[in-house]
Formats: sequence, C-alpha cells, structure tokens
Amino acid sequence: MATIHDVAARAGVSPATVSRFLRGGRVRSSEAVQAAVDELGYWPSAAARSLKSGRTHTIGGVVPDITNPYFAAVVKGMESVTRAEDYRLLLANTDESGEREDHVLADMIRRVDGIILAPATEQDRTPLHVRDADVPLVFVDRDLAGGERFDAVLVDNAGGGRQAAEHLLGLGHTRIAAISGSQDTTPGRCRREGFLDALRGAGVEPPPEYDLAGDFREASGYQLTLSLLSLPEPPTALFSANNLMTLGALKALHDMRVDVPGRMSLIGFDDLDTGPLLRPPLTVIDRPMVEQGVLAMRLLLRKFEPEYADDTPRRIVLDTELVERSSTAPPRSLAGRRAATTSRRARHS
Repeated sequence: MATIHDVAARAGVSPATVSRFLRGGRVRSSEAVQAAVDELGYWPSAAARSLKSGRTHTIGGVVPDITNPYFAAVVKGMESVTRAEDYRLLLANTDESGEREDHVLADMIRRVDGIILAPATEQDRTPLHVRDADVPLVFVDRDLAGGERFDAVLVDNAGGGRQAAEHLLGLGHTRIAAISGSQDTTPGRCRREGFLDALRGAGVEPPPEYDLAGDFREASGYQLTLSLLSLPEPPTALFSANNLMTLGALKALHDMRVDVPGRMSLIGFDDLDTGPLLRPPLTVIDRPMVEQGVLAMRLLLRKFEPEYADDTPRRIVLDTELVERSSTAPPRSLAGRRAATTSRRARHS
C-alpha cells in the first residue's frame, strides 16, 4: 500500500506539500501530486480525510451500562443508521458513573462529529461542556433538567409506570410493591412516580417498605426483592422498573421458592429476549428499543445538514406497551374466592 512518502517521491515534492494538498490547500505542484496519487492508487487515511473535510465521519455513543440488553438494542439501532450512512460508531460505557462520563466525553469530543448520550446522572455541566465544544449532542433514554436545549428520544416512562400499576390493580391486587431504579435519572424517577400516582388514584397507598429504590442493576433487584419477601406481610404483586432488576427479582423469587404468580405476581419494565421462554412467561411494559437508537441517530445526522443545524431542538417521546403473559394473575385469596363462586354457580345450574 502506497504511503504519503511514496506519493511525495513520485511527485518530486515534500510529504508536507502532499499533506497540504490532501487538506485542500493550494500547492504549486498540485497536478503532479494528483497524478502521483492516481498512479499509486493512494488512499488517504481516515485522519487525513478528516483534515481535508473537517469531519471525522465518526459518531460517539455513550451509554451507562452496555451489559443491559436495552442499551445493546439502542446501540443496534444507532449502528444500523451509521452503517447505511457511511459513518463509524465509537462506543463508550460509563458504568453508571458521572465522573467516568466526564472523562469519556472530554476525550471523545476531540474525535467525533457528534455524540448520542444516555447520561449516567442528571448533571448539567457535562452536556453543556459538550455543547460549548460545538459538538452536536442528542440524548437517548435519559434526560436532565434544562434538557430542552438538546434533541432527545425518550419514552413515556411515567405512562409505563401507570400501565404496570393499572394492570396489577385490575387483577385485584392491593398489596403492591415496586423496586425502582436510581432516582437521579429520568427513567428511575418517572416510572416510580407514574406507578405510585396510579395506585393512589385507585385509593391504594403503599407502605414505605413497599416502595424501594435501587440502581438498575441485577444485584439490586435481587436484594430488594429479598427485603420484600422478609416482611411480616409481603406484597402479592411486584413491579420491577428495568430488565436487569427484573432478572434479580426472578432469581430471588426462585431462591426463596416463591410461586409466580401464585404467591406473587411480577411485572417488569422492558422486555427480555427470554421473556416468553421463562416459566411462567414474563409480563412486561415494553418499548421500541431499537427504534429509539434509530431515531436518535437520525436526529443527530440531521444536525449536520446546514438547513437544520440551527433548528429548535426536537424531543421525541415514544409510547410503551403492556405485554401480558403469565407472570401476573389475581392474588391467591381473590382467585380462591372466584373459584368458589364459579363452583357454586356450577352446582346450582
């Protein structure tokens, strides 16, 4: 493969002259340099092309937990767009750390044309630092106070929490608990608020020990579920606010030999690939995960077009969907009464 030094030797100029030519600068021997490039089949490196165009054709994606199947699906959506548009995706994981996020972004803004960010915490300084560096930014999944200054693709987290509560209430549950995610993130806070608002609207006030907050991790879901099962009067239904916490809750229920949904109904937020295969299959509040990544990437690439560069930030909020399977059912006491009523009716018919 030819190098810039080979091109310089063939054209009879210095490597610096070739570099200046590749950046679009004017040089006296431009025709000789171009001829040498053509004869040698020289392909400038990505770095050289970026010097010439002012663009790297690289997009940064920053997520808080790449082991979470939700973020893997979002990245899949992002990558499907970059592949079609001849961009590369530079991915970084912050491990739910605001400090690590700061370091990642400080390094990334020098190497990318734009960034899609799912913030680890809702801290103003990080995205503003990115904006001050004149790097386009789009939020996905998570928001922050004052986030209206940026494009974002979110879901109706509060609505999803309400759907979960209304489903459990509709089955006849009143002893209903929730294990929520981090309360300094939009999903953690809004899902909890939507869930509790629906319960209170139905006249159900959960005791404090039924309202627990974790950190969106599997271990958190496991420990919080064990706490609920150790109560003198455990709940008959549980809402888990994300997929990893749901996995932890399922493990705790299995380890404690709790029948689902006989002794406890379980509904999670975000579907799992294995959700339909579990025994029983898992009831969830689902959302279009891959689509979120696709839309976020399209919003970001749109900002590179001169006619849209200064547009008012766009905020897209997608709906959630209840996927009802077999991990939720009426509480055992109510199911028993219904069965007895059915039996009496059958005897008298």
